[in-house]
Amino acid sequence: MTTIACIGSGLIGGTVARLAVAAGYDVVVSNSRGPETLAGLVEELGPKARAATAAEAAAAGDLVLVSVPLRAYREVPVEPLVGKTVMDTNNYYSERDGRFAELEEGSATSSELLQRHLPQARVVKVFNNIYYAHLLGLARPAGSADRSALPIAGDDASAKAEVTGFLDAIGYDALDAGTLADSWRFEPGTPAYGVPYVGDVADFQNSPGNPAGTAAIDDAVAAAKR
Repeated sequence: MTTIACIGSGLIGGTVARLAVAAGYDVVVSNSRGPETLAGLVEELGPKARAATAAEAAAAGDLVLVSVPLRAYREVPVEPLVGKTVMDTNNYYSERDGRFAELEEGSATSSELLQRHLPQARVVKVFNNIYYAHLLGLARPAGSADRSALPIAGDDASAKAEVTGFLDAIGYDALDAGTLADSWRFEPGTPAYGVPYVGDVADFQNSPGNPAGTAAIDDAVAAAKR
């Protein structure tokens, strides 16, 4: 069975870990504060999960999730991720991360920055456009009429196929939104960012989650404008 490693185990990372364990994966979780601070999450996840340092998790994972604030992307271990598919959940918030000239100018996306930091890994943008509670609550078995889709973007077809398979296993369809350069189409401020999964509830944090299938996500991604 594929091992999923989480570098960053906060709201999104922890949610992906929960979905992965529920789907039968082994999971290794990590954060910037040390494995001992993840004892509660590991206890919740059960015997298929363990905590490690970020470098140990990177080495152990067959498929690796990076879910850290953008300002910390250069701290992601490089060597253990050579040849691996890396799922990037990040979004750029200048008020949190500081200002990045490339992102302000639109000459690069945040996932392209991570790909440059990890030149021998295969980065795929995913999980960044959905609220963590909706991510947990909207998972559905394959074939369900109300199954939702998540957009993905990447420069390597085999890596996108690997991520698509993982999404299918944890309860989601995938919408291929193009390359890492195209990933801005489902970043903050775009129609695909959070909105399709909210429904008619004005406050997305209080929404139970609205199923949004492939066609709805495709339309939202296509409607993005700079």
